Amino acid sequence: MSEFLSQWLPTIAAMLVTGACAGILAGLLGVGGGIVIVPVLYFVLQAAGVSPATAMLVATATSLLTIVPTSISSIRAHHKRGNVDWLLVKRWWPFMLVGVALGSTFALNAKGTAASAIFGVVAVLVALNMLFRAKAAPITQQLPDIKGQGAMAGFIGFFSVIMGVGGGTIGVPLLTACNYSPHRAVGTASVFGILIALPGSLAMLFAHTPADAPEGMIGMINLPGFLCIVPLTVLLAPVGAWIGSKLDSVMLKRVFAIFLLISGGRMLMQVLGF
Repeated sequence: MSEFLSQWLPTIAAMLVTGACAGILAGLLGVGGGIVIVPVLYFVLQAAGVSPATAMLVATATSLLTIVPTSISSIRAHHKRGNVDWLLVKRWWPFMLVGVALGSTFALNAKGTAASAIFGVVAVLVALNMLFRAKAAPITQQLPDIKGQGAMAGFIGFFSVIMGVGGGTIGVPLLTACNYSPHRAVGTASVFGILIALPGSLAMLFAHTPADAPEGMIGMINLPGFLCIVPLTVLLAPVGAWIGSKLDSVMLKRVFAIFLLISGGRMLMQVLGF
């Protein structure tokens, strides 16, 4: 019993903390998926003695698997409201899958360092966009031609799978920049989430497990993490939403932007050796 506790308790405790934090933050700030789970899990794993490179790989891979069930639920909800552009999904999915395949290969070969740098850069850019361009006018009035759309889809798949996030983090800003309504952009991006997370997490399941990874690994995915994070996120998101309902929405967006700036900046500092 003592051997079991010494091996598994640190991992389970770390995953419970991640699930609780991710659930409350998701409900509080109106966001979900890997943009919350990855940075929290990344730093919690390091506190448990995992190296930064391994922590990033485990965080992104585990996050991708948690996105699968949440994306299915999200797609159903948005489809009922008519907020999913299925014609766009039909055009984009082959290009997105190519991006996911290339991104998964890149992330595994880069051993986590590149993923940390990319997450840090994108997190900072998303935070700055939220702080300074929240009410900015669209950059263009419509989507580009089919070649441009293919590049957009591949771009979303490539960088999202490296970061361990669903389609919303990169997809929503790109669609709204092309004059998509925010609701339709969010609904369509929910389908991007399953296109990114399902093949991405399958690729991570068959990857080689690092020597310093925590207990309970299957490839790059931490199974106790998945089992702890998903139910706690679902249970505690309403608590975060209740707290958020008592606070100013503009202030909450600024808090989330600051959270992204700090976590993304910290990742970049670690990559640069500070």
